[in-house]
Amino acid sequence: MNTIKIPRILLPENADMSVWAVNACDQFTSDADYWKEVERLTAGKPSAYHLIFPEIYLKDDPAARIAAINATMEDYLKSGVFKEINDGFILVERTTGAGTRRGIVLAIDLEDYSFVKGAKTPVRSTEATILERIPPRVEIRKNAPIELPHAMLLYNDEKNVVLNGVKRGEVLYDFELNMDGGKIKGTYIANSEEVRNAFYSLAAGEGKDKLLFAVGDGNHSLATAKTCWENLKKSLPEDKIPNHPARYALCEAVNIFDGALNFEPIHRLVKTSDPEKFAQSLTFCGCGKAEIAVNGKVYAVNFPEDIPEGIRMLDEKISAYINENGGEVDYIHGRGELISLTARGAAGVLLPPIKKRDFFDTIIKNGNLPRKTFSMGEGNEKRYYIEAKYIKG
Repeated sequence: MNTIKIPRILLPENADMSVWAVNACDQFTSDADYWKEVERLTAGKPSAYHLIFPEIYLKDDPAARIAAINATMEDYLKSGVFKEINDGFILVERTTGAGTRRGIVLAIDLEDYSFVKGAKTPVRSTEATILERIPPRVEIRKNAPIELPHAMLLYNDEKNVVLNGVKRGEVLYDFELNMDGGKIKGTYIANSEEVRNAFYSLAAGEGKDKLLFAVGDGNHSLATAKTCWENLKKSLPEDKIPNHPARYALCEAVNIFDGALNFEPIHRLVKTSDPEKFAQSLTFCGCGKAEIAVNGKVYAVNFPEDIPEGIRMLDEKISAYINENGGEVDYIHGRGELISLTARGAAGVLLPPIKKRDFFDTIIKNGNLPRKTFSMGEGNEKRYYIEAKYIKG
């Protein structure tokens, strides 16, 4: 297998790391106050915030924001904001209220990734990809000289073979994250070649499905990287294709059995003129349980025990209701955040979590789950942007 690339990573040289690192762009999409505070914290300072496009602003003059992002990337590269790390992986230890989660920053070959349902590639999406969400993201990425990852990949390593074999090198960063993100430490991995072979051993064996990584977070970002690579590849000479930097996407890989990795449901927030009417329209059969929140009040309802199937049904009901009555849907990671948002005049559906022990078998047998079925932790536990990698040749 050649799925894993040992990357040359860029890190900020002299930046205040607590200002530099910011949360994933697809978080807090209904919380303008969150992103306004991030903007205030990072104003006039080197920060990944100036290199990303928070999705809450996707409809606010995107062309101007994209131009500013690309210009800032070029400025940071020319003015020496970044330093290059020798080819190698980075061990990331992220401490939150859930404990300390360990991951490995590496690059994957986009030729070995697919977001098509039923694909048998070594790297696969885990949720249905909404194709109309990709073009705006392509516009953001297509002229960018670098990428900053928030994609997190899951690997299936119950015996912890990969992490047990890691040899630690230099500590590259160690600091407190802003916006209640906890602490993070990054250590250079001195034996990346051996660690890569340990990853490959997980998918080895006669008759085994060759699923190496399942995308846990950032599926649409990875799908965008894949689309940009396929578009670029058409214009490249044959000899440039194997090692072009855009062919490889930077990600963090996390063991699904990590004790601090919690599978959290992604709840549905329905913004409609009559939240009570929407709530009353929802009926389900089944012995499982979900909850509905209206105007800040919560009550339990029946839900299918097959959670992915229940979510498919729920999303169909939401879509039908909005088509008939108007409104829009958003996807909220935190229980408290959703209940708070419904108090402003909206309805929410609080969903149960899926079981991570059955996760890989479910993906192998059934392919993609419904969009926004699960989240790895709460919103403030998501991957923060820290590392970068060149994607221009």
